[in-house]
Amino acid sequence: MKVDVYNKLGQSTGRQVELPDSIFAIEPNEHVIYLAVKQYLANRRSGTHKTLEKSEISGSTRKLHKQKGTGGSRKGSIKNPLFRGGARIFGPRPRNYGFKLNKKVKELAKYSALSAKVASNSIKVIEDFSMEAPKTKEYINLLKGFGLENKKSLLIMPELNDNIYLSSRNIQGAGLSDIASLNTYDIMNNSMILLSEKSVEALSNQIENN
Repeated sequence: MKVDVYNKLGQSTGRQVELPDSIFAIEPNEHVIYLAVKQYLANRRSGTHKTLEKSEISGSTRKLHKQKGTGGSRKGSIKNPLFRGGARIFGPRPRNYGFKLNKKVKELAKYSALSAKVASNSIKVIEDFSMEAPKTKEYINLLKGFGLENKKSLLIMPELNDNIYLSSRNIQGAGLSDIASLNTYDIMNNSMILLSEKSVEALSNQIENN
C-alpha cells in the first residue's frame, strides 16, 4: 500500500512511501484491541484503595450492653460497622489489577489498531524532521498544517527527540511516542496519527525480526 508523504507544514512532497500490508492492511481484530486497551488501563491503576477494618480502628472493645433482654440488636463493641465511625464491612484492600497478555496478542492488537486508522484515513506519513531547539510555536504550526490544533494527535518517531518532546509537551492533545513504547491505547485514543518515514522502516524491521 502506497501513501503520500507530507512535510511538517502539512504539504505534499510529491513522494510516496510503501506501508507494509502485514501491519497496515490486515483485518482489524476488535477483540484483541479491547484486550490490549483493557490491560493498559488496568496496569495504570494504582490499586492502593484501603478502608479500615475492625482490628484497625481505635475504640473500646467493651461490650456495650448485655447480649439479651434489652430489646435491641447485639453489639459487640463501639467499633461495630453499624455505628458511625465504625469499621467497614468487606471494604476494599490493596490489590494489583494488572494482567498478562501474550506478546503476539499485543502485537496483533497494535497492528489491528494501525490498520483501522489507515482504513479511516487517520494516518499521515510525515517526512523526517528535527528541531535545533525546543519551540512550542513551531510544533503548533505543524499541527495547524494538518488541521490538528483542536484535535488529539500522536506523532510516532523511531526514537524520542528531546527538542520535539519539549516543544509538544505543553500542547493539549499533542502526543509523542517512539516505536519501542508504542501501544494500542495511544493509537486508538488519538484522532490522527502522524507517522515519520523512519518509523515506517522501523515497524517493517520489527516484522522481519519476529
